[in-house]
Amino acid sequence: MHCPILIAVVIWSSCVDSQKIRGISLSYKRFYRERKSFLCIDGSKLIPFDQVNDDYCDCADGSDEPGTAACPDGRFYCTNLGYRPHYIPSSRVNDAICDCCDASDEYNSHTACQNTCRNLGQRERAEVKSQMRALDQGLRLKQQLIEEGVLTWRDKQAQLRDLQRVLDDLQTQLDDLRKEDARRKKEVDALRELEIGALETEENSHRSHIMNESPVSIFYELDSNRDGRLSAKEVRAKLTDIQDGERVLSEDEAVALLGGGHHVDLSRFEETLWNSIRIGHNVTIRGRVPGRLVKGEPVLKAAVSAAEKAAAELKKVEDAYETVYMEIRDLREKLATDYGPEREFLFLYNQCFQLKVHEYFYELCPFNQVTQTSASGAEVSLGKWGSWAGSPQHRYSQMKYENGEPCWQGPTRNTVVTLTCGTETALRSVKEPGKCQYVAEFQTPVACRPALRQQGVHSEL
Repeated sequence: MHCPILIAVVIWSSCVDSQKIRGISLSYKRFYRERKSFLCIDGSKLIPFDQVNDDYCDCADGSDEPGTAACPDGRFYCTNLGYRPHYIPSSRVNDAICDCCDASDEYNSHTACQNTCRNLGQRERAEVKSQMRALDQGLRLKQQLIEEGVLTWRDKQAQLRDLQRVLDDLQTQLDDLRKEDARRKKEVDALRELEIGALETEENSHRSHIMNESPVSIFYELDSNRDGRLSAKEVRAKLTDIQDGERVLSEDEAVALLGGGHHVDLSRFEETLWNSIRIGHNVTIRGRVPGRLVKGEPVLKAAVSAAEKAAAELKKVEDAYETVYMEIRDLREKLATDYGPEREFLFLYNQCFQLKVHEYFYELCPFNQVTQTSASGAEVSLGKWGSWAGSPQHRYSQMKYENGEPCWQGPTRNTVVTLTCGTETALRSVKEPGKCQYVAEFQTPVACRPALRQQGVHSEL
C-alpha cells in the first residue's frame, strides 16, 4: 500500500535537489540536469552526479563544485534577486563573510547574513534614474551648444570674408603708398644733391672771404668788451653753427672751441678758435653766414616734410595691415581646429577652467594648453594642445596636451584629459600617476551620448 507513495517522494526530492544546486546561473542550469553522471564542463571527466557539490573537487575546471569552496578555480554565482547578479571566487563560500547580497554564499556557516538585495536594487535604480535625468539634461544642453556652435561658425566664416576684403583693400593702399613713399624719397635725394652742390659753392666763397682777413681783426671783432681776452660767453654771442645760423652754441661747445679753457688771449686764439673760423668746418661769425646756409632751402624743406608725411601714412597702413593679417591667421587657425563631428566643442575655444588641488592651481584652456601654478605664483606648462586621443569608437572622449616644460632629469610634461558627461562644464580632477605625466577629468554636456542610456551610464556620469 505504501510503496508507490514512497517511490514518489524519493523521485520528487531528487528533482528538487537537482533544481537547488547552489552557485550556478540560469545559463549554466543545462549542465546540471539530474542524471546518473555529470560531465565536467570542460569535457575532461565524467563523475557520478551525486559528487556535484559534495565539497570535493573532481573536475579540473571546478565545475563540479559551484556551491562549495572545494575547487581553487571555482566560481560561485550570486543570484541576488532584485539587484545585480555576479560571480565570486568559490573560496569565499561559507567563509563567514557575506559577499552575496542575498546571503546565498553563506548557506552553511554560522554568519547571519541579511538579504539586502532589495534595498541595494532600489538605491541603484534611484541612482540610475537620477543619472538618466542628468543625461537627458546634458543631451538637451549639448543640442543647444551645437546650435550655438553652428551660428558661431557661420559668424566666423563671415568675419573671415570681411577681414579678407579689408586686407585686400589695405594691400591696394600699401602698393600705392609704397610707390608714393619711394617717389618722395627720390625727390628729396635729388634736391639734397642740388642743395649740397650749392652749399659747397657758397661755403668755399665764405671760407675764401674769411681767409683774406687777419686773425687780429677777427679777434678784436669778437672781443666785445675790449679786455684783450675772448671768453666763452663772447664766443657764444658772436659765433654760430655754419649749417644753422640761428642756433646758439652751448657752453661746452664754446669751451671746446677755446681749447678747453674759458678764456684765451690773441696768441692762444690763433692756435685754437681761429683755425675753426678760418676753415669753416663747424662755426662762423654770426651775420657772415650766407643767407642760404642760415635759412635753408624752402623747396627741400617742403619736400622733406611731404616725404615724412608719406612715410607716416605708409607706416600707419602697414600697422593696420599687420593687425588684420594676424586676425585672419588666428581666425583661420581657429576654423581649422577639429571641434567634433557637429562642432559641439567649438564653444570651449578661448575659455579656461580652473581647479585647486592641494597647494596647486590647475588651468585647462581647451585647444590651447594646460598649466600648473604653485602657491608662490610659479607657472609650469603641462602641455600644449596636440590632438584628440580617444579610442577609434570614441575619438572625442580624450584630449592630449603635449610638449610641456621638461621635468628635471625626466620627460617633457604631458596631460591626457578625459571628457565625461555632465550638466556642467568644469575641470573635475587632475592627477599625476607617472612622473610628469598628468591625467585630468573634464566634465561637459557635449561629452554626453545617447548610447550611454544603453550602457547604464554607471561609469559615465
